[in-house]
Amino acid sequence: VEYRADKTGIVHLSFGKTSFLENELKENLVAVYNSLEKNKPSGVKGKYFKSFHICTTMSPSIALELNTFK
Repeated sequence: VEYRADKTGIVHLSFGKTSFLENELKENLVAVYNSLEKNKPSGVKGKYFKSFHICTTMSPSIALELNTFK
């Protein structure tokens, strides 16, 4: 998974396309979450995310519950 963070700490990445099936998108999203959790800085203790949102290029975002990834 390739991603980047801007100076405010927001991570930008692509995890699927419109041609992907629903289960493929779910698998990719869980893989993104796990990768971010695994690669968090060693100095970070406790909760690493404040919120988790997804959106298409030019649309409003959708907030996701963090406990759905566990």
